Amino acid sequence: MTASDQALDALARAARAADSKGGDDLVALDVSGPLPFTDVFLLVNGNSERNVIAIADEVEDTLREAGVATLRREGHSTGRWILLDFGDLVVHVFHPEDRLYYGLERLWLDCPAVPVAPLLAG
Repeated sequence: MTASDQALDALARAARAADSKGGDDLVALDVSGPLPFTDVFLLVNGNSERNVIAIADEVEDTLREAGVATLRREGHSTGRWILLDFGDLVVHVFHPEDRLYYGLERLWLDCPAVPVAPLLAG
């Protein structure tokens, strides 16, 4: 893996925040090889539009408290797919139907996965 320590620290914080709000099916991908502008994607499911928004808000609040600024946020008003760009980390919070439809895991199949379970325990 070539993701920076800063990106991995932000990933751990984001994963714990998402999990605390009921985020499901967390998958992290090291995209630092093919992408010059970010190191890690975190994909998370919420079980409803309200849950997707709550997860995204908690991730954003947690990272802000840690001094990590949100550079860009997209999709917050619909609660179907919210993209949070933190620079080294991009968090995608999906409604399950939208995650299946867009299939980011298939698009980034060649990128190594970052184990998420150990991050949740820490």
